[in-house]
Amino acid sequence: MKSTIFLIVLFVAFVVAKTSLFIVDEGRHAIVVQLGNPVGNPISAAGLYFKLPFIQEVRFVEKRILSWDGDPNQITTKDKKFIGVDTTARWRIVDPLLFIKKVQNEYGARSRLDAVLDSKTREAISNHNLVEAVRNTNNIFEELESLKNNQSQGDIEEEVTGEIERVEVGREKISQIIAESASKDLLDLGIEVVDVQLRRISYEKSVERKVYERMISERNRIAEKIRSIGQGEKAKIEGRLSKDLQRIQSEAYKTSQIIRGKGEAESIAIYAKALTKDPQLFEFLRTMEAYKKTFKNRKKPAQFILSDNAKFLKFLSEE
Repeated sequence: MKSTIFLIVLFVAFVVAKTSLFIVDEGRHAIVVQLGNPVGNPISAAGLYFKLPFIQEVRFVEKRILSWDGDPNQITTKDKKFIGVDTTARWRIVDPLLFIKKVQNEYGARSRLDAVLDSKTREAISNHNLVEAVRNTNNIFEELESLKNNQSQGDIEEEVTGEIERVEVGREKISQIIAESASKDLLDLGIEVVDVQLRRISYEKSVERKVYERMISERNRIAEKIRSIGQGEKAKIEGRLSKDLQRIQSEAYKTSQIIRGKGEAESIAIYAKALTKDPQLFEFLRTMEAYKKTFKNRKKPAQFILSDNAKFLKFLSEE
């Protein structure tokens, strides 16, 4: 009997302890709620705590920074460009008690975040030109100036066409404007927006197609310019080659004629010297050469009408 009572008491003590004790960890706030209404201040320090069993419950709220991802929206910029904007943000609960009273939980908070952040993003984008949401700085102008100064003669420069707009606000500042404006509306819910990022910006489909077509046309124009420059360089090279070839041929012809003249002069000198030493031998050799040329490559017998005392037959008739 005593053991049964002891077990019952032990069981009741266990149930009471289980329903009255709770643990708060480092990453969360705890709020004790009685009959739907918060009781006391939020508990932020980690540890073991006590509440009234059965009539009180504990709701936990995150201390850590939470993320929010918005749905892509079609927005018109100030300069009438239709773009798709995909936004993400980080937020945290700064007043747990107010948070519990206003939105109850994270699910309720996210629905309010959707409405506020989407509205503020649309407002910020529509109040600025497209370039403000795309670029942060005007460094492109410095880079173009540096490229222009460093370009050497003969280099092919890829032109940047169209008017490049200067950034007055910039993407980062627009994100900051969205975060600050949204925080003002969400502080009444116990929520603070830490930062907002424009994760992706894209043209609307029909506009995107036209942009691609314009880019293709621009690339083709630059390609034609490069081809034209290439053809001009080709003509210059061919002209130089033709001029060099004519010069080389002219010099070679001049050199060959000089060598030929020297050779003929030496040949004449040799013949003259041979003639003075032995005129008869020279006469004989010249006559034999004449015979060779006269009777060379004749398929039919040659017929000549000559007198018996013709000088041409001198060496054929003499014994």
